[in-house]
Amino acid sequence: MKHSVLLRFKVAIVFLASCIFMMNCSATADEPVDLVYPHLDSVNSRWFFFDSASRPFGLVNLSPDTGLGGAWGSGYRYNETEVKGFSHVHAWQLSAVSMMPISSNQDIADIKQDYFSNFSHDTETVKPGYHKLHLDRYNIDVELTSTTRVGFHKYDYPKGQPQQILIKLGGEMGPSKFGHGEAHLISPTAIAGYVTNQATHRRPRPSKVYFHAEFKQKIADISAWRNGKIEPNVNGTSGLDAGLLVSFDSKGDAPSEQLMKVGISYVSEENAYANIATELPHWNFEKVVTDSKHDWNNWLSKIKVTGGTQQQQQRFYTDLWHALQGRRIISDANGQYTDQTGTRAIVKQLPLDSHGVPLFNHHNSDSFWGAQWTIATLWPLAYPKVASDFTNSLLQYHQDGGIIPRGPSGGNYTYVMTGASSTPFIVSNYMKGIRDFDVELAYTALKKNHSTDGIMSRAGYEHFTQTGGGMQHYLEKGYIPYPLSETESLYGNHRRGPGQTLEYAFQDHTLANFAASLGKKDDDIYYRARSKNYRNVYDSESGFMRPKNVDGTWQTPFDPYQYENGFVEANPAQGTWNVAHDIDGLASLMGGKDILISRLEAAFETAEKQGFTSGTAHADESLEEFRRTPINYGNQPSIQTAFIFSAVGAPWKTQYWSRKVVDTVFSSLSPTSGYNGDEDQGLMGSLAVLMKIGLFQLTGGTEQDPIYFIGSPIFDSISITLDDQYYSGKTFTIKTLNNGPETPYVKAISLNGIPLDRTYLTHQEIVSGGELVLEMSNQPNMNLH
Repeated sequence: MKHSVLLRFKVAIVFLASCIFMMNCSATADEPVDLVYPHLDSVNSRWFFFDSASRPFGLVNLSPDTGLGGAWGSGYRYNETEVKGFSHVHAWQLSAVSMMPISSNQDIADIKQDYFSNFSHDTETVKPGYHKLHLDRYNIDVELTSTTRVGFHKYDYPKGQPQQILIKLGGEMGPSKFGHGEAHLISPTAIAGYVTNQATHRRPRPSKVYFHAEFKQKIADISAWRNGKIEPNVNGTSGLDAGLLVSFDSKGDAPSEQLMKVGISYVSEENAYANIATELPHWNFEKVVTDSKHDWNNWLSKIKVTGGTQQQQQRFYTDLWHALQGRRIISDANGQYTDQTGTRAIVKQLPLDSHGVPLFNHHNSDSFWGAQWTIATLWPLAYPKVASDFTNSLLQYHQDGGIIPRGPSGGNYTYVMTGASSTPFIVSNYMKGIRDFDVELAYTALKKNHSTDGIMSRAGYEHFTQTGGGMQHYLEKGYIPYPLSETESLYGNHRRGPGQTLEYAFQDHTLANFAASLGKKDDDIYYRARSKNYRNVYDSESGFMRPKNVDGTWQTPFDPYQYENGFVEANPAQGTWNVAHDIDGLASLMGGKDILISRLEAAFETAEKQGFTSGTAHADESLEEFRRTPINYGNQPSIQTAFIFSAVGAPWKTQYWSRKVVDTVFSSLSPTSGYNGDEDQGLMGSLAVLMKIGLFQLTGGTEQDPIYFIGSPIFDSISITLDDQYYSGKTFTIKTLNNGPETPYVKAISLNGIPLDRTYLTHQEIVSGGELVLEMSNQPNMNLH
């Protein structure tokens, strides 16, 4: 009897333990898509930052707008209390088609002046591909989802109350003021039209975005306004500051639910409709929500992590989610797109495969400035087809307009930032075996970009001249003066001589590598020599890269912590480290590797006191209390610095400081912080991912068989699914032993069971598949190099 009782007790204990174990597992066994926290840093949102009802790189980026004016301080801002519409495009320098469900008995003249509604985060649900909230003013439940090119809305109105949708064709949305707009009834259940993004100083040509809106219920009435004039009972409208109020029957047994599909196109209304026909031929809203969730989960699952805390996993997949959005598709499902690189808009066709499917997508993109340390490493590793698409897209711009861009918008060149930042991206892809593009065309185009006829000669947003880039000085003197001469300084932004010199030198290094790989020996020698130009702006007396005048004299007086003193969005102290391609050469200038290590460590110790960032928002960088930090992980110019230690033989310092940066800068889950307001379309999200998996490329992978420095992974296991279209391996797994908050150092390394005495891997070792095992410790192993 006692034995039986004891046995039952043991069984009960085992069962209870199993339940507890399963509960604990379920707490951390969510799918990657379920771990994303979309509200991260949304207090600091800019127009293209926040994402909800969108697919990876989707043409449609449907989400609520709580702020409207300007590229900064607009879009979905967490602390704003009013919804002001639901826009379908939140892109670099572009917006389009704001729609707002309302329920009002007011006249249209009053409605158009006052239709915003309060909402509460308490009744809000936000997930990748889905957004739900309640409009308190109208008692309307709103649900949003999308395909790649079609927004899908679901509104639940109060029974028996007016059911209306306001379509805004004018005004200002984010970075763009709308010019001429048009909308017209094309069937009892459909309205089509376009909005015009007026030119900005960044995007010099107007950009039309077309739409086709299909409603599940029949339209009962349309009223309009334009140019301050009200027009009741119309079939459409056309003009400046225009819009529609579309009404539906709400009497008697009329359904309270309204569904709406909105196809978007940069080409035509017909293509907007065709995008609906191709991607969303049905009305099953829940199916699209589910499909979108699965789509995001498939993308996010390319990198699977286990271990760490729940918060660390949530933040990791939020970072990865950001790395897969922002740089939007602009071509239609049929492969048509609008070329805006010339004096007029021209509709063109992307190449198709034998089944009529476009070979790649055409894209908008913010700058590739800093991409060598972020997406140029992450995308080729985990998403090589994306890297291929972007390479082919950049080459399409060259074929259309004669220059590979560094940040196109809506088919326009924008000349955002400085240098030839697309060069390292394209060269990195080539070196990693992603070569399904016209290699000779790419080389010819990049070579042009590195000349006085190319993009290097243009400063930021310098559309019609070629002086602000300082290219003539770079070729003649080996450096770019700061300031330029009075006549040369008239055009463009970001004219920061020593910073530009360092950028150009690195980019010349990557082009030299490309030339060498293609057997172009003379070009290799030429660009290799130019890559040493960074030496011409190093001042041995101060120990910093220093502005140099046109006549060759140093700037006097000189403050290495003065913000933007010769360096874009940085100070000279931060910019001095931007010699990723020749760390040995930089060490030599500084007096040797030991001195470099000592100086870099001192810089990290100082930066740590400020949390490794210049404040918690991009605008903070210019404030006196934040601008003097020697390293800033809140912006691109110095995000490579922790891995410089590895390049000079002190990888344990890389492990220590990279873990510190991750814990301090990239670990929060809060609407008020996360990327300091400057995520820049996947760049900082990608950086965080790379640092957390412990793989980083100091030169962006632009050498033959590029290397990845091993950092300090924060998870027990990281498994990367390799794309068999490009790589021979199936998966590459990183396992850590004895990992935790107090064990940032790598004590021992083995690859596929073979011990390594080096703290780097080659690209080929990774993409061949296998397992890397890292034994972690609270003490550094100085015998690993």
